Amino acid sequence: MLRSMYAGISGMKGFQTQLDTIGNNIANVNTYGYKKGRVTFQDMMSQTMTGAQGPTEGANGNTRGGLNPSQVGLGSQTGSIDTIHTQGNRQTTNRPLDLSLEGDGMFMLAEGGTDDINTEGKAFNLDNVNTSFTRAGNFYLDSEGAIVNNEGKYLVGEPYTINQNGPNTAQNNAGMITIPEDAQSFSIQPDGAVSYVDVNGTPKVAGQIRLANFANPSGLEKVGGNSYRYTTNAGEPIAELGDLSLAGEDGTGQMVAGALEMSNVDLAESFTEMITAQRGFQANTRIITTSDEILQELVNLKR
Repeated sequence: MLRSMYAGISGMKGFQTQLDTIGNNIANVNTYGYKKGRVTFQDMMSQTMTGAQGPTEGANGNTRGGLNPSQVGLGSQTGSIDTIHTQGNRQTTNRPLDLSLEGDGMFMLAEGGTDDINTEGKAFNLDNVNTSFTRAGNFYLDSEGAIVNNEGKYLVGEPYTINQNGPNTAQNNAGMITIPEDAQSFSIQPDGAVSYVDVNGTPKVAGQIRLANFANPSGLEKVGGNSYRYTTNAGEPIAELGDLSLAGEDGTGQMVAGALEMSNVDLAESFTEMITAQRGFQANTRIITTSDEILQELVNLKR
């Protein structure tokens, strides 16, 4: 069979993958904190017809120049599917538990069993709980006053011990941030500090939101629900509270309350890429059609 037919098939498979990625980007154009995907291609191994030769000197003293290799390509393949972690636009919501990050940091979420999370002490060991990371900052309060996401996962921070007779003090461990039920109001500062006004009108601190920052955020694995899972290629693992950063430190940027980060998908760019992928797919189908016509002519030689 003709090599061009198999090259066309490989091209069709690659453009199908690209169309799948573009379709997912467009579907998530209004998903908070979503980061778009991108497909890159690379050529397959080429079949060598003649190898390269260097200059040679003949028996009569004449020098012959070198020859380049002659190779026939065997098609294309998907090189990578990248996650582009560029900043998305900010949408103002004026909701105090909606948080937007202006920088490279990510919120850390934790979930686990009763043996892993101490709900009374508001603390847990990051080595034992299941952790994930997100840029979607739409958070809520559960029945205990802890800050959670829409799946009930706890927002990781540094909780403060509530002191009725004096200022609250930091616990110096990772845990959930809880706002008392009798709090009159609460707010979140740009550095991640969660403060509230108690029943006596005294301002106090409930905790400090911590952020994770990775050397290679594209190495994180998407697990759905606007969340990412840690992989060994993302950078240093998160093992304790000291590995996390405060907002504004270590390149994490500032935290903006009352706003959400939108998807970084550009519809104009996505539709342009979709048209290009469609035409590329169409061109590869034409290669198969032309190759089939050539094979038909070969079969007709017997007549």
